[in-house]
Amino acid sequence: MEKYSTIIIGGGAAGILAAINKRRQGDSVIICEKTVQLGKKILASGDGRCNLLNEYLNESCYNPGARNLVRSIFEQFGKAEILKLFNRLGLEVYSKEGRIFPITNQAASVLRVLEIELRRLSVPVEFGFDCSGLSFAGDNIFVSAKSGRKIGCRKVIITGGGKSYPSFGSDGSIYGVAEQLGHSIIEPVTCVVPMVVKDSLCQILQGQRIFAKANSIIEGREGEEVSGELLFTKYGLSGTCILDVSEPISIAFNRHHKTDVFVAVDMVPFMNREQLKKEISKRRKEKWADEEMLTGILPNKVSAALKDIFKYDNNTAVNWLKNRRFKVSGTRGWNEAEFTSGGINVNEIDARTLESKIKKGVYFAGEVLDVNGKRGGYNLGWAWASGWVAGKTG
Repeated sequence: MEKYSTIIIGGGAAGILAAINKRRQGDSVIICEKTVQLGKKILASGDGRCNLLNEYLNESCYNPGARNLVRSIFEQFGKAEILKLFNRLGLEVYSKEGRIFPITNQAASVLRVLEIELRRLSVPVEFGFDCSGLSFAGDNIFVSAKSGRKIGCRKVIITGGGKSYPSFGSDGSIYGVAEQLGHSIIEPVTCVVPMVVKDSLCQILQGQRIFAKANSIIEGREGEEVSGELLFTKYGLSGTCILDVSEPISIAFNRHHKTDVFVAVDMVPFMNREQLKKEISKRRKEKWADEEMLTGILPNKVSAALKDIFKYDNNTAVNWLKNRRFKVSGTRGWNEAEFTSGGINVNEIDARTLESKIKKGVYFAGEVLDVNGKRGGYNLGWAWASGWVAGKTG
């Protein structure tokens, strides 16, 4: 039986960084990857550009229950250290509105410099290794694959990802391995995901994009308002502002099975209520046609679709435009979710080392943990940092 100092389960961002750090310290390392390629999610990130980091990387941008853990990891390996690492690997980057991208605008450049470093360090990768469980004998740990293959080691770093984009290998099966070890799992739900809304306006305007503000309303409680693009689709709502308010909605709907869930949309965020009311009043006096009342304010297709609101008084029309509520009937599935909310309970993980408090010699990093950040490079930032810290010598 082959034996290594460390086995890394998962060849994504966290797993690759863990392998590089361990190998630089002279340890024998192998990456066991479920698919036939390393870093599939890296290649898909940032619409293929790889938003690898954010200028404002800190724990406040992550789910509240994980912030102590995230702060501890970033204190050891934060934004400055991540940028320094990639610079030394030969990757040039630039920043746009706080988001950091490779200068090539190609995620493939990020993966390639990492693969070059793995090759330089002679880190072996075993593809098609679908982990089925771990067993223990003294200080030895044995990692088994569903194929029957077994490899021995002294330390295991589990970076098997969450459930988003299952075609990339992270289908949630690694949670079962963690449960076998005694860990509890916070139910994984989709995060940064389009909303399913049964509303005729979505059907009429499918494919139409507008600039809007949106916030969640769950059992009467309003969430944080965000601005960005809104996209009407045949199934409901998408676009950046919808993705940015999707986490609390998904948790409420999919984890806690609440049904009193809405998205409130301000379709004219660049005008306050009085300005909009004044403009509508002016157009009414000038006898604008109802289907043209919003021309120049919203796209022509939207203006025509909203003509019926002008059967009512100005206050009602303004309220409709500034606070249009869409009842949510669900979220899109894992194939469209960018991230996972949920995973291994962080209270069961050592906040300094990422070692399991339940099984000595087992470490976790990346999206497999119940850690998720906002869009904009925060989740990859967590993957890089947690992988590197998990890869420190124990």
